[in-house]
Amino acid sequence: MSGMGFWGRLFSRKKSSAPESSDNPYHGLRNQVLNLEPELLDPPAKGPILGVVMETGYPDAVVTLVAIADGTVSLYFSNGGGMIGLGAHDGPRTAGLALVAAAESFLGALTPAKAFPLPGKGATQFFVLTREGARTGGAREEDLGMNRHPLSPLFHAAQEVITQARLNSEKRST
Repeated sequence: MSGMGFWGRLFSRKKSSAPESSDNPYHGLRNQVLNLEPELLDPPAKGPILGVVMETGYPDAVVTLVAIADGTVSLYFSNGGGMIGLGAHDGPRTAGLALVAAAESFLGALTPAKAFPLPGKGATQFFVLTREGARTGGAREEDLGMNRHPLSPLFHAAQEVITQARLNSEKRST
């Protein structure tokens, strides 16, 4: 896997001319998921993990992947757009649930999140949402992708969700 990944290649090729606007729901959606309340999940989370958020900073946007314990999967782009409702499709749903399940083994490598800043260019951060609050950790996208960081397996599990989302999108457009 190249350090840049699919979304990095997408955003490095295509410059966005769309400024942040009140029409862009990104920050509201992001805030909603980062403050997820356990009682909102249907079905309820069986384990301690409510969801996983992985964010990567690119030159013109931040890509936010969301996988929730109830099977919800979405991708949000800070410069507008995204894919919501991916969990309705088997591939993204299965990969998203696997990501949520995998996150439990990384809790010890994460610190309590006191704030939710966006990552800088080339950085990837995780927010693992638990009943006791969010935990966070991250590294350079390239280090995660090249297995040079303890969170690399979590990164690769998240990349599988993105791959399934992309495959689902390609299948629907053909």
